[in-house]
Amino acid sequence: MHHLPHLITDLGFILMIAALSTLLFKKLGQPQVLGYLIAGFLVSPHVPFLPTVTDQANIQVWSEIGVIFLLFSLGLEFSFKKLFKVGGSASFTAVFEVVFMVALGYLVGRLLGWNNIDSLFFGGILSISSTTIIVRAFQELGMKGKKFVELVFGILVVEDIVAILLLVLLTAIASSDTFSTAELAFSGLRLLFYIALWFVVGIFLIPIFLRKIRNLLEDETLLLVSIGLCFMMVMIAAGVGFSPALGAFVMGSLLAETPEGHKMEHVLQPVKNLFAAIFFVSVGMMIDPKVLIERWDLVILVTLVTIVGKFISTFLGAILSGQGRKQSFQSGMSLAQIGEFSFIIAALGVSLKVTSDFLYPLAIAVSAVTTFTTPYLIKVADPFYRWVESKLPEGVKRNLDQYQASFNQAGEKKAGALIMKTYGMKILLNTVMVVAIMAAFKAVVNAEIQKYLQESPWASGISLFVCLALSAPFFWGIVMSGPSLRAQREVEELQKLRGLQAGLFVGRLVLAVVLLGALISQFATLKVASGVIVAVVGVAALAGQLWVRHLYQFIEKNFQKNLTEKERKELVSSSVAKNFLPWETTLGNYDISSECSLVGRTLRDLSFKENYGVTVAAVFRGAKRYFAPDGEFVLWPHDKLICFGSEEELQSFHTFLEGEKAAQVPEPEATTRQEDYKLSSFVVSDDSKFKDKTIRESGIRESYHGMVVGIERGPQRILGPRASFTLREHDLVWVVSDKKQSQVTV
Repeated sequence: MHHLPHLITDLGFILMIAALSTLLFKKLGQPQVLGYLIAGFLVSPHVPFLPTVTDQANIQVWSEIGVIFLLFSLGLEFSFKKLFKVGGSASFTAVFEVVFMVALGYLVGRLLGWNNIDSLFFGGILSISSTTIIVRAFQELGMKGKKFVELVFGILVVEDIVAILLLVLLTAIASSDTFSTAELAFSGLRLLFYIALWFVVGIFLIPIFLRKIRNLLEDETLLLVSIGLCFMMVMIAAGVGFSPALGAFVMGSLLAETPEGHKMEHVLQPVKNLFAAIFFVSVGMMIDPKVLIERWDLVILVTLVTIVGKFISTFLGAILSGQGRKQSFQSGMSLAQIGEFSFIIAALGVSLKVTSDFLYPLAIAVSAVTTFTTPYLIKVADPFYRWVESKLPEGVKRNLDQYQASFNQAGEKKAGALIMKTYGMKILLNTVMVVAIMAAFKAVVNAEIQKYLQESPWASGISLFVCLALSAPFFWGIVMSGPSLRAQREVEELQKLRGLQAGLFVGRLVLAVVLLGALISQFATLKVASGVIVAVVGVAALAGQLWVRHLYQFIEKNFQKNLTEKERKELVSSSVAKNFLPWETTLGNYDISSECSLVGRTLRDLSFKENYGVTVAAVFRGAKRYFAPDGEFVLWPHDKLICFGSEEELQSFHTFLEGEKAAQVPEPEATTRQEDYKLSSFVVSDDSKFKDKTIRESGIRESYHGMVVGIERGPQRILGPRASFTLREHDLVWVVSDKKQSQVTV
């Protein structure tokens, strides 16, 4: 008889009990997470009548892997862009709510006589709501599409990133056993620095790597590549002193920006589900019924603190950010629970051996109770609000309405906000790269060069030279780079900054000089450094125009290309593009919102070709389709534009529309259909009626409901020729037209 290792038998018990429990909870219409927790409790030593897990240390390792996969999957659903797109109201509300609950939890813990660490971890446990539970509740109650639901989803997105920050800060506090404000600030800045660095380097390198191997990525290979990248970042994060969960989350967020991100999320789903189940079962194994029986009053108290505290903090945060009373009230009722992140924070305290035994089962018990109450709280939010509204004094209502109206009044942006929007992100990311290169050379490269050259006096000079060479493009970016791509399209805002350009340049130059001084001082004395700075600035003034500028522009262009690759892929209708595109050009579909500044203006006035390089091939307006609209065509709200151009040009136009807050979400009933279009071509013969006529004079647009999208003249290819372009004999003319109406006769 073969002997099975304890790990295999333990895993078998866990999965069998988990399967039965989840089937039962699914039948009862309850969250699967609760089934996993019950399964963990059943295989724990606290239940004597069932098989018990014997090797809990190994199961703990599996649960840590489960946390890694949970955070990796969360990152794949997250993406950094999603954070930037979340409105200011949701961001403010989320941060306000988390800070409020951490402070409330700490205060309650201290009033109950707990120590500082227990109280702080308790606040962290109470601060993060459960995305899984809320999404499931909204789906079951059919509330998708309601206005307050969008606000709740925005809050949850920001909460996810704040939760990662909490994990890092709690780890730092627990390790040092101190509440030093300076140390906390340093830990926070260090975290933000590394996230920014990984974002820049990851966006620059990972899409290039995936493009190189794209043809080899079958499901199995893609799964292995994604897990390999995940654990690579896990090891990097652990190597620089952060939690493995942070590394997994960051890598997931980076991969979410690539076209492969969605497919990775799909192929990873079974693996994530398996390890997540093991994690939640291991959480359930920590439930001690004796603690819960002895502390039943504490469970009730903490449940009330959670529900009331989350409601008040979310409601106040939303009100202060300018949201309406009803929306704020419903959001507060929806977020009144704790979930997965609470388990992870509680597990962190246990693994670091800094929290008391009662805190972990307390978090699980409160999570289980609030999971049951969440759907009912969401359901009664509307009638409860009406009752509260009827009792609210008219003076309070009037003051809240006045505050909301004043808060939402459109006003001019301050110069500081304009500068941050126009140049801030570029300057920040370039500064991060300079500091990262400097730190890497100081900590690693310089020591290796010293070792290789056997402590030669030239070693520091060589390190300094190479470090300066690598940093040069980013110094140029700090001082000389132009406004961001989106800001370039917002002419009015750039005009407001015109008078500040001189001061802005001086400020950027001072920042660069300070960074340069800090860099040089790492390898030379202060006296030598001051002389080197003068020399470097002089040389940079010349070299910057020769190669540094071109190198920086190359880096920035590829970074932007990688950052927007996923969106560009989504913009293109591949089934249409396959038949439409004789050359390196694509089609994009764009919706025009009612607030967009393009509304009410003619195509000639908008000059899409001159400003963005794109050409409008057709406009869908409800059931009507206008092919090859002329220059006098006026855009209306909710028009759908079908444009063609290069990927870069389409992305530039898409970025402009994002700045205009235009929705770029294709609707099923109005999406571009391949059968609506026809791509045809003809050669201009000697007796053709089009010969020696301009495209405008030829009448192709008016007579045949088509648009000339390209012309081949010998080896030359002209994409999107202007109306004044003259057709010659032997030209090959490509025309996009309406299948129902076009019949080009040469």
